[in-house]
Amino acid sequence: MMGKESNYHQPVLLKESVDCLITNKTGVYVDATFGGGGHSREVLTKLEVNGKLIGFDQDTDAAKNALADKRFELVQNNFRYIKNSLRFMQIKKVDGILADLGVSSHQFDVDSRGFSIRGNARLDMRMQQTADLDAFKVVNGYSEAELIKVLREYGELRNARRVGAKIIQQRSEKPIKTTHELVDVLKGLAPKQKQNQFLAQVFQAIRIEVNDELNALKDFLNQCTDLIKAGGMLVVISYHSLEDRLVKRFMKTGNFSGEVEKDFYGNLIRPFTPVKGGLITPDADEIEKNNRARSAKLRIAERNA
Repeated sequence: MMGKESNYHQPVLLKESVDCLITNKTGVYVDATFGGGGHSREVLTKLEVNGKLIGFDQDTDAAKNALADKRFELVQNNFRYIKNSLRFMQIKKVDGILADLGVSSHQFDVDSRGFSIRGNARLDMRMQQTADLDAFKVVNGYSEAELIKVLREYGELRNARRVGAKIIQQRSEKPIKTTHELVDVLKGLAPKQKQNQFLAQVFQAIRIEVNDELNALKDFLNQCTDLIKAGGMLVVISYHSLEDRLVKRFMKTGNFSGEVEKDFYGNLIRPFTPVKGGLITPDADEIEKNNRARSAKLRIAERNA
């Protein structure tokens, strides 16, 4: 009935996230980051025959994992367009939405995508492979001030100025074309004994810029307020502090500043209530089986009436 298990991506916090999501076995649910379909497969095991699941993924590679189940439909689009896409399908409200914000194992493992320092590939990092902006254009086309801003805000690098200046210096001699060429440029700039962490922060910063990830996340979360029925669940797995901070603030206050707002009568404007316990992280067994789970944080909130 469903597609075969895929090595595309090993789902993180699978049982914990799906068990929290399902409140109505005949309801309509969204897997906003379909990827390899691991979370979607688990959701479908919980739904009855008249339940429905819509998966979203902007990566065309994910379409190969579409599930052969009449209750499932895949939308090839960025989740920042979730509301319009669902309206096109004549769906105004859903019973719950799940999003796993991590880069898929497939995207890291396929060297040609340029997400990882392990393989030597053209600087790309696009999740939507038809997008115009890629990592090559960021590294070789952004001004020094723009590069520093990206590295500081999205990579949280303390030495963003030094890194930006080194990139500018190197590309003035010849373009930086591949992942390994960028790694070579960065040699000597990492804090002692933190080479891998430093490189990961640089690559994260560029990837977030290429895919406009934080703005897309904000757009997505804001639309969840209108889409999820009262009593329905919003379930989000994040992997770094920039994402998690946005998710935590949104679930707590309904905005990204973290400040609770009130209406004219002094009532709290709070569309969601975080589920008691607030934060779930993988246990040692899951981290041992899937090292990429080590930084995962699961947050759950219920839509208020």
